[in-house]
Amino acid sequence: MDPLTSDQALRAAEQRRLRLQVLGLNSVEAEATFDRVARLAASFTRSPLAMVNFINDERQMFRGMYVPPSSPGEKVGPDSPAVPFDLSALSREAPADYGFCPHAVAQGSQLALDDVFDYPRFKGNPLVNDLGVRSYLGTPLRDNTGMILGTLCVADFEPRQWDRRIREAMQELSETLLADFKLRDSLLAQQQELFAVFDGAPFPIMLTEGPNHLLRYANGKQGQAFGMVPQFSPGRLALPHLDAVGVFNAMDDAFHSGRAATLSRAHLGTYDYPQPQEFDFLCTPVRTSPGAPISGVLTVAMSVTGQAFAGPEQQAFAANVQERFEQLGAFPGQRP
Repeated sequence: MDPLTSDQALRAAEQRRLRLQVLGLNSVEAEATFDRVARLAASFTRSPLAMVNFINDERQMFRGMYVPPSSPGEKVGPDSPAVPFDLSALSREAPADYGFCPHAVAQGSQLALDDVFDYPRFKGNPLVNDLGVRSYLGTPLRDNTGMILGTLCVADFEPRQWDRRIREAMQELSETLLADFKLRDSLLAQQQELFAVFDGAPFPIMLTEGPNHLLRYANGKQGQAFGMVPQFSPGRLALPHLDAVGVFNAMDDAFHSGRAATLSRAHLGTYDYPQPQEFDFLCTPVRTSPGAPISGVLTVAMSVTGQAFAGPEQQAFAANVQERFEQLGAFPGQRP
């Protein structure tokens, strides 16, 4: 495959970021499914390092990772080399140009380096000095639309030959994640159907993503009351008046605890009502797919004053919103 120009590479990375945001994968949180795949890759290739790595235009995110449980200088297996570094605290993120995975993504095909020192282009890579990596096998990780999102990769501390059997097995293992991506898309499609219902709700509703509460969705009433905000904008920066009364603190509680949080009697002005109002905010943690880490927070604002609906009716609507999301498997009680 012809290498991409710098402009093409930048556009491709931006498209990956948007796709990862849609799938709820644009962060470094560990996920059991991806850790399990990394562990399988390490096991059948007999490699001390394995990762499921998603790459956007700013960083690499190792949502799946296997590192040897041993200390520096110890063997990781009967036929394996000694571990040259303590990898127990290895970070789950790296700069976008670090290591070999970005090269596998850019070329769009499997990258097998039997001995990094045989390749002048790669032997000076910081990964060699930082971790002592001498061999690498990276397989582009494609989603169900065909877009490359990152890699499934393994690495070793000694030169080795990545034979055809191993390369084909890695390709097959990477394809097992297609089911996860399809499930995420299916749940997102069902969420869109719920959003169509939420669009007509008489009070504000928003869905945010990640610990920074990037705005994924807001209904019409949310925009009318608190202001229109571009998708994936950081909530605290885009909606400072909500932050000032503690809404985002309640959202923090919901995201980190895995339990619904409330903020009662928040007094603030809105764009669509002449006088300040009192609102009750209900913040509920959500998942992108069953068994996944908490990915965001669904926040419903219920006005105590100045609304046509009485409080109990608003509470009933909010409860219905939660029930509908639970039917999708989209949010939990507790983080796994």
